[in-house]
Amino acid sequence: MPVTSAILGFPRMGANRELKFLVEGFWKGTVSETDLLNGAKELREKHWRIQQSKGIDAIPSNDFSLYDHILDAAVTFGAIPERYAGLSGLEQYFAMARGLQKPGTVDVASLPMSKYFDTNYHYVPVPLSPSTVFTLAPNSKPVREFNEAKAIGIKTRPYIVGPVSFLLLARTNKEAPIQFNKLDLIDALVDNYAGLIGELGAAGAEWIQLDEPHLTNDLTPVQQAVYLRAYTRLAAKLAAASVGVKLLVATYFEGLDINADLAFALPGVSAIHADLVRGVDSFTAVVSAAKATGKAVSLGVVNGRNVWKADLEPALRLVEQAVVILGADRVSVASSCSLLHSPHSLDAERLGAQVDRDLVDWMAFAVEKLDEIVVLTKAARFGRQYVRAALDANAKSISGKKESPRINNPAVQARLKAVLPSQLTRKSPYAARRKIQADILKLPKYPTTTIGSFPQTASLRRIRAQFKKGTLSKSEYERLLKEEIAAVVKFQENLDIDVLVHGEAERNDMVEYFGEQLDGVGFTKNGWVQSYGSRCVKPPVIYGDVSRPNAMTVDWTTYAQSLTKRPMKGMLTGPITILCWSFVRDDQPREITAKQIGLAVRDEVVDLEKAGIKVIQIDEPAIREGLPLRRTKWDDYLKWAVDAFLLSSTGVEDGTQIHSHMCYSDFEDIMDAIIQLDCDVLSIESAKSDLKLLQAFQQRAYPNELGPGIFDIHTQRVAPLGEMTNRVDQMQTCLAWDRIWINPDCGLKTRGWEETEAVLKNMVATAKHFRSAAIAAAASEN
Repeated sequence: MPVTSAILGFPRMGANRELKFLVEGFWKGTVSETDLLNGAKELREKHWRIQQSKGIDAIPSNDFSLYDHILDAAVTFGAIPERYAGLSGLEQYFAMARGLQKPGTVDVASLPMSKYFDTNYHYVPVPLSPSTVFTLAPNSKPVREFNEAKAIGIKTRPYIVGPVSFLLLARTNKEAPIQFNKLDLIDALVDNYAGLIGELGAAGAEWIQLDEPHLTNDLTPVQQAVYLRAYTRLAAKLAAASVGVKLLVATYFEGLDINADLAFALPGVSAIHADLVRGVDSFTAVVSAAKATGKAVSLGVVNGRNVWKADLEPALRLVEQAVVILGADRVSVASSCSLLHSPHSLDAERLGAQVDRDLVDWMAFAVEKLDEIVVLTKAARFGRQYVRAALDANAKSISGKKESPRINNPAVQARLKAVLPSQLTRKSPYAARRKIQADILKLPKYPTTTIGSFPQTASLRRIRAQFKKGTLSKSEYERLLKEEIAAVVKFQENLDIDVLVHGEAERNDMVEYFGEQLDGVGFTKNGWVQSYGSRCVKPPVIYGDVSRPNAMTVDWTTYAQSLTKRPMKGMLTGPITILCWSFVRDDQPREITAKQIGLAVRDEVVDLEKAGIKVIQIDEPAIREGLPLRRTKWDDYLKWAVDAFLLSSTGVEDGTQIHSHMCYSDFEDIMDAIIQLDCDVLSIESAKSDLKLLQAFQQRAYPNELGPGIFDIHTQRVAPLGEMTNRVDQMQTCLAWDRIWINPDCGLKTRGWEETEAVLKNMVATAKHFRSAAIAAAASEN
């Protein structure tokens, strides 16, 4: 057989975010369940036909999801927590994802969210315990969607998250006994996988893709043993049932390296997929292991996580080497990982008068990456001359980018080289700063604040869109936004919140907004990628050296401060989050780009302070996300990540209070680095994870002030007062009361005004309850 082409997954949302609007319409009640399911089916068919028309041989199915593919797996295998047992169908599914509150009948919180490895995609981890019983759902989603594709003449390769990675991605139920290890459930889970694979084989599937991204991580001896146990058992079950389906185990986000032998030793597996973009150094180990075991390889040589065109010449050399060593019938050309992490298509970028032709020429989105994979496959199959025009065009584009004067800014490079160690520390230690800030801010005990954004209504989005299109004048645009800011400030004063925010009415996204005002950064019209559920983001494209030509937030923040005597927080996004939530240039180390952004943010922080803003928040929700998967790379990353943040934050006087915010990550492993950030106040997501994240700050005795979120913002339910006070009670078992701030988990931009008002009233009431208790306790002592 010849060399084949494949991808591991395709973006779900559609060319124009059709899925987003279908799902959100269903949540609002304006789209029926039938219309939602029919619309989703049409979108899947459209995506399969795109891949078929481009010439992809191994087209995935079951990579589509209404919310999250890991949550889908939990439903497929019956890993549904007891509190959702009274619900069924989509109501149950979305209750697990978002919570559900029906007065007098249902009030269930959502499951937690967590980052998917080092991406900005959030998945839903299911809690497991010794009482978890796996049960394969009848007519399960993987089988239904395989049959859907077969009905239109497309035989797909079904995707399923692998059994070991499913367990490793899950969480342990907090009520589970301390000796419980979720990996102890592997046998029961594998038996259900065997049943599903048998059903897919009976439906006609020839290959099945099992994603095991944990094989690129550092594995303990126990985890390595579980991998061998799981696939030995699975192979035996399939053989006993005479299931002739072939299995591809897919790994990604890092090289296989020392785990190559383990991956290729898995029994019953016919092929291994290896990420050769991030793991190009593991090529020799991968091919050697494939040769030794007689297994096939899927070579991930086209980057599924970035928007730059693949440099086809070095990619093709790898494919050609593999073919020489293994033979054409054992080599497949593929994306490095699922194209879920890429925008849909460049079609919209090529239209209109404002096309950045350089940027468009340098990029490839998901649809264009299909073309790259097919060109490489044809070159390996028929020879380079067969696709000479495409290879030459690619080489010209790659060379043009390298030589472009837009890439390098000597002034930015010189400034970074001139940074002194004194620019990485505050003037005084935290203890001294705290006293000065207390005298200036005069905040009550248990001070209240929010994380930054307030509801982004349809009318607000419409105003911004009209301004961008030129149908709304700048003066009218600013007048309307000032009205919105004034209303938000008054709203917070009426609720008696202590440290206010301006609500971010002018911002489309916490990273895109800043990217639009930085040099060295470009933008797309329709480069949306899924972040979680229906939430999509349009990341900036960092193509060159980064600097800040003008102030970005000062006017809006100082206007908001002029409306109130209470402290107004300046709201900024930190350098690591801008880095991680952008598509970043691939021609220099990420460290350099991060520090350039740090200096740009530093300029904004200093200007805010000069304008009279005494509280400045520099959000870094992505700092844990950027941590490399291999521990041997952690120290280097954490050193430059911390330095980039300090570059942004240390240019102010002691009386200026620096906040930061982090969310939806596990912080246990990086607590030393978080402490080194030396921010005066850190707010963290805590409620959605049921205070799990707080444990890390307790164990390491976080020394500064901390605001663990007391309610989850990714749900429509209004957390009652008793629930919030109970959370603060738990906080006080591990935090000093005079270091606790009261705030939400995250920003409120996706919430409606009615629920926002209700939940913030409960938040303020919670703070006042504990203030009264503290005053009463002090009085009794006297």
